[in-house]
Amino acid sequence: MIYFIADLHLSADRSDITACFLSFLKKDAPQSKALYILGDLFEYWIGDDDNSTFVDTIASAIKAVSETGVRVYFIHGNRDFLLGKKYAKKAGMTLLPESCVIDLFGQKALIMHGDTLCTADIDYQKFRKKSRSWWWQFMIKSLPLKVRKKIATNYRKKSAQAKQTKSLEIMDVTQSEVSKQLTKANCLLLIHGHTHRPNTHKFTLKGNSASRIVLGDWYEQGAWLKVTSTGIELQNHPLKK
Repeated sequence: MIYFIADLHLSADRSDITACFLSFLKKDAPQSKALYILGDLFEYWIGDDDNSTFVDTIASAIKAVSETGVRVYFIHGNRDFLLGKKYAKKAGMTLLPESCVIDLFGQKALIMHGDTLCTADIDYQKFRKKSRSWWWQFMIKSLPLKVRKKIATNYRKKSAQAKQTKSLEIMDVTQSEVSKQLTKANCLLLIHGHTHRPNTHKFTLKGNSASRIVLGDWYEQGAWLKVTSTGIELQNHPLKK
């Protein structure tokens, strides 16, 4: 059994999401052979030097899962792309490139966060290109922790405002990019998050049946994808208020 999660957007002020995640790590994750976290585990990440009690608690919980023998993998999202090797090691996670092909019980699957598929969102793609550059990250990481926290808070506000003026189509994936990436990876199955629209999309790719599975976010409920040798299922769990 393999689990996939994304878009938890963990933060100290959403204790309900944190509680659901910790419960998932304690009860469900240890039963699997691997857990893939496909980005936006945190609402924002300002650097591995953030040693707050909250991020330490999350690291310890994930580490406990990895110590049971479960392999934990992490792909960066648009909110936590600054998460580095130091924190990954602390949490027992293996960092993966922004997209990679894995074997799912004999079937090849392309996995990623999903933001690179939203090519119609030109403004975001410009920011993404800049924020992934070494000079931008070096500049941000050189700032004091308090300053970075303020920058992250301001970015969250601007991001929320920008979403209100963008159409749903712009913020969703572009099918041509989906087909392009699957063809490039020689896969017929894509698993990603980012759009917060959990669903399984079926389509034809060069005469073959292909699937795109979108993971759900955790704002209103816990959400994960369970993959076994006999099937694939999107599951959710209510948050306790």
